[in-house]
Amino acid sequence: MRFDFIGRKKIWFALSGVIILIGFLAIIFRGLNFGIEFKGGTLFDIKFAKPVEVYQVRKELKAFNLGGSTIQPTGKNEVLIRCRSLSSRQQQKVIKALDEKFGIKDHSIQNVGPGWGGHITRAALIALVLCLCGLLLYISMRFEFKMAVTATTALFHDILIAMGIYALVGRVITPNTIAALLTILGYSLYDTIVVYHKIMENTPRMSKQTYGGMVNDSINQVLARSINTSLTTLFPIICLLLIGGETLKDFAFVLFIGLTSATYSSIFTASPLLTLWKETEPRYRSLKAKYER
Repeated sequence: MRFDFIGRKKIWFALSGVIILIGFLAIIFRGLNFGIEFKGGTLFDIKFAKPVEVYQVRKELKAFNLGGSTIQPTGKNEVLIRCRSLSSRQQQKVIKALDEKFGIKDHSIQNVGPGWGGHITRAALIALVLCLCGLLLYISMRFEFKMAVTATTALFHDILIAMGIYALVGRVITPNTIAALLTILGYSLYDTIVVYHKIMENTPRMSKQTYGGMVNDSINQVLARSINTSLTTLFPIICLLLIGGETLKDFAFVLFIGLTSATYSSIFTASPLLTLWKETEPRYRSLKAKYER
């Protein structure tokens, strides 16, 4: 069965545009929910004497206007509470209230400044820029410049979708989120490079078809491989989302979005963009005019 990916490229572009627009509007009107590593705040690490549910802790925190705090179970009877910056007196009041209600076996308190998160963000941006420059150079040398640019465009497509969904659902952005976003780069490019490699193989053997037709054949030839690779990677990520701890779930959530988007963009974004650009070249433009009469 041969599916016409390139012939329906306007549909794919419109779909991507709508998803990115929704995410962009969510970022503008809802904003991104940065954790205390980026905004600064107070971190409580509390080990209770008995099992305590997250909703019970949150109910007690509401008395201190901290009901919106991030509460993560981290071990047996242990939770991390991330909230706005509190004075030493306020911190002790919170600990006293939780101790009287549930009984605290052990605890530690840290005041986190926004500088650490800013340092992580700067380092991530530097890594991203260096990565993109290296990828543009390598793909241009190994394949061609137009493939390098469209592959990078698909990569930005995946990151924009991931950030838009984060804004839409209001999930907290932590350093784990930044690490996962950088990990998405590899997944996004892998699928795209697989498709582009097949396109490079088929280009010299083009006969009686347009460049878009050849690209469409190439996608169909590697489609099963792309789907199988993505599914085998998604299965463990889904397991982490369902049964992993909160820290692992943060990482897995971004990977799930990024991997799904990367599989989509390699077929429905990068390849159609490459086709549009290549068919502006005289050789492929004339072939398109000849066979589409």
